Amino acid sequence: MNHGTVKQAFIKSLPVMAGYIVLGIGFGILLRTAGYGVLWAFSMSVFIYAGSMQYVGIGLIAGGASIITTMLTTLMVNARHLFYSISMIDRYKSAGNYKPYLIFALTDETYSLLCDGKVPGEADAGRYRFLVSLFNHCYWVTGSVIGSLLGTVIPFSTKGIEFSMTALFVASFTEQWLTDKDHIPALVGIISSLICLLIFGPERFLIPTMLLITLALTIFRRREESAS
Repeated sequence: MNHGTVKQAFIKSLPVMAGYIVLGIGFGILLRTAGYGVLWAFSMSVFIYAGSMQYVGIGLIAGGASIITTMLTTLMVNARHLFYSISMIDRYKSAGNYKPYLIFALTDETYSLLCDGKVPGEADAGRYRFLVSLFNHCYWVTGSVIGSLLGTVIPFSTKGIEFSMTALFVASFTEQWLTDKDHIPALVGIISSLICLLIFGPERFLIPTMLLITLALTIFRRREESAS
């Protein structure tokens, strides 16, 4: 494997590392507080790897939720990933053996790093995206395990720790705004979110927002293609 590609992928993933380690630690601590040890933290982070859904999952596991309840909750919490996937179809279709893992590992933050479609130098696109996704996954697993271990020796209040997920979203948005000259997607996201928040309320605005964003960006893309 080309060392240059590994280096570029690692550098690209650094902003997510800072967030995922902290978020993972928070998850591990909360899971330990609920009575589930390091093996649970490791397994959930490796096989579920769903960020906010893992936080929600702690309550589901501790509360003895049914399989149907868990499935419906997961669908609602992670429905936004359907829209991420649609926008990545063209980029992932030629990824070869990397494709299954790329689909599995497409989190919010990984999407924010890869959605611009840029690949450095002569790097293989599929391999580069695979490495970025893998690095991010490793950060999350590492943070979760550290958090679970710390939860056994460092007692402290976990109140408000779930806000770290929101903080990472803000950091990803800011990084994308500063590095990308085209701010139309970001503005579409902000305006769509505000409109749907006012219309549907804080409990139901997420899916309508993603639908509106997808529609708006599709229209913009078609106009750009027509103009070119």
